[in-house]
Amino acid sequence: MKKVLLLLLCAAMLLTLAACGSVKNVQTEEVASELYTQKDIDSAIGVIKKEFVRNWDGCTLTEISYAGDDVSEKHREWAERYDADEVIVLTSSFDVAEQGASPSLNPGSTYTRWMWILVRSDGGAWEHVDHGY
Repeated sequence: MKKVLLLLLCAAMLLTLAACGSVKNVQTEEVASELYTQKDIDSAIGVIKKEFVRNWDGCTLTEISYAGDDVSEKHREWAERYDADEVIVLTSSFDVAEQGASPSLNPGSTYTRWMWILVRSDGGAWEHVDHGY
């Protein structure tokens, strides 16, 4: 009986892992920025990778990068909206599984130029506050 329960538990864990978002082989590139160091950018990317694994079931993140200083400056109001000092914008591409994911994402589709908006204060940790087109 214990073996059966253990097997069922293992199977449930595997199904749970399969349903989670995936970030395998994600392409990133180093970008020159006058606003942020590569460490700042990598830290923001790390936040989104974790977000993706936790909350984007049925999706596979394939590419993510810094959108650039101009794009981040154009989104400056997000920092003000969240009472933060800085905003950074990332762009990504991801695939949605054939069986679908979120009701708002098209099954079997690839999304490109998807934006992620993050804010922070006093050089602290980045916080993901919004995403989309």
